[in-house]
This record gives sequence, structure tokens and C-alpha cells, in this order.
Amino acid sequence: MTEQNFERMRRAMVASQLRPTGVNDAPVLDALGAVPRERFVPPAWRSLAYVDATVPLGHDRAMSQPVVLGRLLTEARPRAGERALVVGAALGYSAAVLAAIGLEVIALEEQAALAGEARIALGGVARVVEGPLNQGWASGAPYDLILIDGAVERVPDALPAQLREGGRLATALNERGVTRLAIGRRAGTGFGLACFADAEAASLPGFAPAPQFSF
Repeated sequence: MTEQNFERMRRAMVASQLRPTGVNDAPVLDALGAVPRERFVPPAWRSLAYVDATVPLGHDRAMSQPVVLGRLLTEARPRAGERALVVGAALGYSAAVLAAIGLEVIALEEQAALAGEARIALGGVARVVEGPLNQGWASGAPYDLILIDGAVERVPDALPAQLREGGRLATALNERGVTRLAIGRRAGTGFGLACFADAEAASLPGFAPAPQFSF
């Protein structure tokens, strides 16, 4: 597969997967059309980098289909000069897209092997840090945007607490077997998520609900 082949596939992704599904924010589209997604996929799976399906990344992780990131960022409206945290950065694709828009990006990953590969793939356009995903990265807070890069069963309180006033959090929520894309804003000490679309997204470990006691 040549660089020209990947470029054609990237243009086709924008035209046939993103624009028809409501991904219409100009900076988001420009970045998704510019960042070479294949660089953030293991060599064995690079031919699948632009398909409308999840792509294996190893270490029990996968990359969600392009429309998931496109829809989340369209709702989140990232803008140049903002500060972002990507939770579950894996090999760094979403962090690279945000950096291409002009954000200062911290990419959080708990798998050391994935974090090492992300540092190479990102080439310094984002800072890669390692730690538990459900705790976020408080030393880099406050953030204008937190992107949880995968589907989770809950959003732990530690993450919205790291947003600045009016900051946004974008994620996919697993609710009783159905995955929905969601966006939320911090207002004072309050935070709420609103779902806006059903979607399939790669699951992100470490966000299971707290166990419930029963008598």
C-alpha cells in the first residue's frame, strides 16, 4: 500500500463516511483529512486504517471507526489555542487530530507499550503521559476539552473535575448494551452528559460502574 493509496482512502473517508453523517465542523474535517491515520495503526492492520469499522491495536485495545471521532469532535468544537486531554490515547491518532487543529494536547495512556509507540507515531506534536485512565492527568489541568477515546460504562468524577469552567468532555457511553455518543460541559461544580447519537465504538477498560450493595 503506497502513500498515494492511503491519501485516496483518506479523501474517500471524509467524503463517504464523515460528511454524510453530520461531521461538518471545518477545522475537524480539515484535520481528519490531513492526519495520516495509517501511521497510528499496527503494520499488520494498516490496510484497514480507513474502513468503517474498529481496527485492532493489540493489548486488547482497538481504534473506533472514523465517524465516532468525527461526531464527537464536531459536537465538542475544539479550537486552536485550547488545551486538551485525550484519555486512552492508544497509538495517538485522536491526539494527532487535535494537535492538527492547533490544540495543546496531553495524551494519557496506561499501557506502557502503547504509550511508547504513541510517542514515536506522534513525533512530539502531543505530550504522552502514562497512568490510570480513570484518574485523568490532574497535573496538566485545567483542560478546555477532555476526550475519552473509547466507550466507557461511566465517567468518573475525577475527569470533569479537571475541566475548566465551561470545558467540554466527549465520550461514548455503554448503557445496557447500547453505545451512545455524549457531550457534557462543566458549570461551576456541576457536570452533566447529554447523549446525541447511537454508535458502535471500541470499549475502553477501567471504567466499570462501582459495585452495588444488596441486602
